[in-house]
Order: sequence, then structure tokens, then C-alpha cells
Amino acid sequence: MSIISTNIKFLRKKKGLTQQQFADEIGIKRSLVGAYEEDRADPKYELLKKIALYFEISIDDIINETINEKWAPKPKGNPANLRILSISVDKEDNENIEMVPVKASAGYLNGYADPEYVAQLPKFYLPMFKQGTYRAFEIKGDSMLPLVSGTVIIGEYVENWGDVKTGDTYVVLSKNEGIVYKRIGNKYRDNKKLKLLSDNPVYDPYEVSGEDILEIWKAKAYLSTHLPMPTPEPSIENLTSMMSEMQKSISKLQSNN
Repeated sequence: MSIISTNIKFLRKKKGLTQQQFADEIGIKRSLVGAYEEDRADPKYELLKKIALYFEISIDDIINETINEKWAPKPKGNPANLRILSISVDKEDNENIEMVPVKASAGYLNGYADPEYVAQLPKFYLPMFKQGTYRAFEIKGDSMLPLVSGTVIIGEYVENWGDVKTGDTYVVLSKNEGIVYKRIGNKYRDNKKLKLLSDNPVYDPYEVSGEDILEIWKAKAYLSTHLPMPTPEPSIENLTSMMSEMQKSISKLQSNN
């Protein structure tokens, strides 16, 4: 069974509700509750939000945490640090993937939390990304080669910045640097600085303050019209080096026998 189905079932039983009582509380049919708990269907985002609100936990907890008797919700922290994410959905209640082109980057810095602004962004849907919230960002420049300028990075929203992993790539939105696609150089703790690295060694690493960061999106996929070139034929130097390594390996095996 999926985490979502087991979590809904556990939370319902913990409140001492039957499937019918729970269905009445959130305004759906009892058969739907059964389908969700038996992992025959997944609740849409709006319903997940309603369920999370009813149990006074976050959507992220329902989707990613194993909720049982030993589980405890993460501290909510200072309300002043609450981050609001605006999203849009299609006619079937699927979350859209909003696209932020390079020319819209400056506007996104001002409108990222404005539902009306986000609703006006180009959008699309990919069935492979059913759980979670995703956004697409067009990158500019050559700092992350071999991904070229114009490549679109599809990122998953990171609610808890403490989950950011060193060495992975993310789209980071900050007040001073704008929208950048970089590799992370350190764990994020409190409001300390986050080190950002370029895959192109020409560019030096730099840091952004936690107070300046607005959003973080973990890179999950990319779209590009730049197709990879075929692997070049090996040079004489490469072949010579390969032969030398093979001879060393053979000599080592013979000496061990």
C-alpha cells in the first residue's frame, strides 16, 4: 500500500471515525474513502489539502511521512517564516507545471507568491509527476554545462530547506541572485548561508544568505532542444593509455597467481 493510503487510514482510526463518518466530515462519498485507504485511487490535490487541514498536518506529511503511533509532526516554526506557494490546476484538478521563461524571471521575483501572476504563466501537465508540486524554469548561460542555455529544468518544490542534499542540483530563487540553477555545496541549517556550485569550473562557487532565499526547487528532469552529439572516435593517445592500463592489469593478475 502507498504511504498516502496507510496515512489516511491511520489518521481516520486515530480520531475514532468510521469511513462513513470521515466521508461526511470532509464532504465526499464513503466509497471514495475506501478507495483511498485500499490504494485503488489517489485523492486530488484540493482534497489532500482539505484532509491535511482536517487533521491539522501538512500535505507534505501525508505524502512523504509514515504516520503511526511513534510519529510526531515537525515543529511549525515562527509564523513569520511561513512560505506561501501559489499553484494552478487543470479542469480535472491536476496540478499544472507552470513554466517560467528567462524573459519572465524578473517578474517571477515579484509575483511568485501572487496566485493571479502564477495563473498567467505558461503551463503544462506531465503524468509522470503526479505527487508533489512542480515548476519549470528556463536557464540562461553556460555555468551548468553540458546543459546549455535555454534548457528547461523541471523542479519539485522543497518545503523544508533542511531536506536539501549536498551534491544535488536545485533551482534557487533569491532576492539578490534571482533564479539560478546550481549544485548545492552544503547542508542548510537555520538561516545560515547556502553554497552554490557551477558544473562549469570557469565559474567560482558563491554563497546566498538564508534570509535572501525565497524558494528552492529540486531538479527532477530537464527539457532541451539540444540533442547530444555522438561519442568521438578515440584518439591515438587514448588508445595507447587504454592499452597501458590493460597491460598493467594483466601483469598484476599474473603476479598474484
